[in-house]
Amino acid sequence: MGAAAAAGAAGPSAAAKRWTLIACILGSGIVFLDGTVVNVALPAIADDLDSGLSAQQWIVEAYMLTLGSLILLGGSLGDLLGRKRVFGVGVAGFGVCSLLCAISPTTEVLIVARALQGVAGALLVPSTLALIMDTFPEDERGAAIGSWTAWTGIATVIGPLGGGLLLEAVSWRWIFAINVGPVLLCLWLLRHAPEGHRAEQTPIDWVGAALCGLGLAGPVLALTEQPARGWGAPLVAFPLIAGVVLLAAFLWWERRTPTPMLPLSMFRSRNFSVGNLSTFTLYGGLNIATLFLVLFLQQVAGWSPVAAGAATLPLTLLMFLLSKRFGALADRYGPRRFMGFGPLIAGCGLLLMLRIGTDPSYVTDVLPAILVFGIGLSMTVAPLTATVLSAAGVEHAGVASGVNNAVARVAGVLAIAIAGAAIAGAASAKLDSELDRATLTPAAQVAVDRAQEKRLTDSAPGAPAAERQQVDAALSDASLAGFRVGIGIAGGLALLGGAISLAGIRDPRRPDAVPCESCPGGALVGASTESREPVTA
Repeated sequence: MGAAAAAGAAGPSAAAKRWTLIACILGSGIVFLDGTVVNVALPAIADDLDSGLSAQQWIVEAYMLTLGSLILLGGSLGDLLGRKRVFGVGVAGFGVCSLLCAISPTTEVLIVARALQGVAGALLVPSTLALIMDTFPEDERGAAIGSWTAWTGIATVIGPLGGGLLLEAVSWRWIFAINVGPVLLCLWLLRHAPEGHRAEQTPIDWVGAALCGLGLAGPVLALTEQPARGWGAPLVAFPLIAGVVLLAAFLWWERRTPTPMLPLSMFRSRNFSVGNLSTFTLYGGLNIATLFLVLFLQQVAGWSPVAAGAATLPLTLLMFLLSKRFGALADRYGPRRFMGFGPLIAGCGLLLMLRIGTDPSYVTDVLPAILVFGIGLSMTVAPLTATVLSAAGVEHAGVASGVNNAVARVAGVLAIAIAGAAIAGAASAKLDSELDRATLTPAAQVAVDRAQEKRLTDSAPGAPAAERQQVDAALSDASLAGFRVGIGIAGGLALLGGAISLAGIRDPRRPDAVPCESCPGGALVGASTESREPVTA
């Protein structure tokens, strides 16, 4: 009896901890990777399934929309039904939906399959951090969470290169089919994970989930369809208004229901609310840049999928080498300066992309921007995650992780939709000015109209040979103008995130710190990494 109790108190074995952490990294990694790996495949998908930019955006948006809007519900289900069980269902569902994506015969089927992929991802992502909290004792959680953050962050940015290699070797369908291997390995490793915490009675906030999902879908639909239909079209105006109303109703409901999907009281913590606002701006800029840079390099600059995907490889390497180091420095000196100056540096890197032209050199035009952006991003990610979690406290880490992940996903959905509308408007205005004095034949005009559906392109297939050079040059200039508008928005969002953090984040004074008589200014030493602002402050 005593031995059993001692074994139970000891918790999971070292091997169980290791395999559980790998399963959590693998499961969440494929979800985050699939958010970016598809970017490099969009031109190939568009050619194979005959779709324009609006459909291309929805292939990305459908996944991000369901993932972002349901991730809090996924966390609630994990608390109610068991985190290990919900994580396993999410991983298995993600594998099945990946196969559906791989065999999709039309764009519409692919969009639906991507939406279902996001639903599965929303089940498994919140349970990963909660499983880590269940598996590791308090003095080991920081290192485990740091490893999870570093590797899943790498998965986000390594996607374009892996996708490019698969496109060159086989087909775009393999970027989805290849998920089956990691899914099966993850399910096998999950056997070692403990059952973990389960709430005895936790009602699911189905009303909140519906209001949040529908409220986000409205503005995204409106912003995606606006360039082609105009603001006054019913398919634009009605979803936009309805979405705003439903999001307001969501906040009203969450404030009054006794079991909210999103506990608004958590935002009373200054660092928690400011950290999530900074997350929104930074990840909004990140998603715009990673999507439209890859599209521009392929569809306008004429780079191969592998070359376009490899363009962001230094970003991956920088995050792998620097993220943990900056996280440790933030623990030592406080997160404010890293969360402030990191996005400012990242924003400058994005704005350097404004130098990219229609025939860019990787070494002189693309690489410097990627390096500066990568340094800034590496400075920010680990301190940002740690600050949000510590502001909520260990006991609320699962909910805090769900909120922060939801904010990042929603930021990507809205930012891409807004940037897509802005890019379309800028490209259309530039094209009109370029062709204003030209008298195009009907065949050339039809070719231009079809090419405009892609928005980022340098050619109009079907244009008569006599007019092709003029039309292609106008489309190239228009695409460059649209791309620069999108990158400008991305850079501005990152800069805004840095300013918000510098103004709002407070370096926490750790309660067990004591004056150091030999330190200049009576500095505090012995700081505890578990200190935080109270959620009810």
